[in-house]
Amino acid sequence: MKLKIEISVPESHADAVIEALHASGAGRVGEYARCSSVWKVTGRWQPLPGARPYDGEVGAVQQAEECRIESVCDEDQARLVRDAVRKAHPYEEAVIHFLPLYEP
Repeated sequence: MKLKIEISVPESHADAVIEALHASGAGRVGEYARCSSVWKVTGRWQPLPGARPYDGEVGAVQQAEECRIESVCDEDQARLVRDAVRKAHPYEEAVIHFLPLYEP
């Protein structure tokens, strides 16, 4: 099964996350490799007590520009992709979604 990958990351770390994503095997579409899309989004979050935020202060609602990176991988690659992206990602809790794709 193919999975769509969605990652939110500060722009300063987008290239490193994209490299980790592709180095771990994600981004293959037919006879093309290293396929991904990136666009700017606004992220919002509130660090709770016990958090060690990359940006912001515990208890305060935060907002910042981020990049949304999308790509694809096979289901059996997901764990390797997740681990590689987490190593390159600056957030304490990296936002990485894996969504199943319907392929008729």
